[in-house]
Amino acid sequence: MKFYLSSFKFGNKKDQLKAMAPTDNIWVIPNALDFRAFDDDQSLNAIANKKMRLEEIGFNVEVLDLKDYFGKNDEVEAKVRSYGAVFIMGGNVFVLRQAMRLCGLDRVLIELAKNNADFLYSGYSAAGCLLAPSLEPYKVVGDATITPYEGWNEIIWEGLGLVDFAFMPHYKSVHPETEAIDRGIQYCEEHGIKYKTVRDGEVLVFQT
Repeated sequence: MKFYLSSFKFGNKKDQLKAMAPTDNIWVIPNALDFRAFDDDQSLNAIANKKMRLEEIGFNVEVLDLKDYFGKNDEVEAKVRSYGAVFIMGGNVFVLRQAMRLCGLDRVLIELAKNNADFLYSGYSAAGCLLAPSLEPYKVVGDATITPYEGWNEIIWEGLGLVDFAFMPHYKSVHPETEAIDRGIQYCEEHGIKYKTVRDGEVLVFQT
């Protein structure tokens, strides 16, 4: 499984992204933005922008709204496996975690990683944070109590565990969340949690 984890947007290695994907197809997953209203202009513009940028580097792009697949685990698995690549947008990592649990995408990604699948997991900010063993460090970064999905009121503290560190984006960057990330880093240091800092513009690229 291949990983392209940017601090913000596409970062400084966008030229590598297309070559890492097993096909020309990629899903954009925007559900970390679900803490806003579904028709929020800022969210819609951000989604359209990411879709356009991915098309510019040669991808066939579709938006995969996980809300459409809540309770439809087999369907979301078939879609994700058929494309072989996802680009996950930033936002609230706790909301993103809930969405993945409700459609079963968390299980799919863990299985793909376990089986060393030729699959590209890419995205920025919350996309990288989600991979940590635990989301505890992020409770001092963002609001863990947001539960925008009907009938769901649980905070999921377990990350996907696909990396052994807490991803800390926006480090020493000109970004509204930079100070909050400093609190997350302090939390990691106080609790002996391994972490990696990434500045806006930087990208972690690796394969497991």
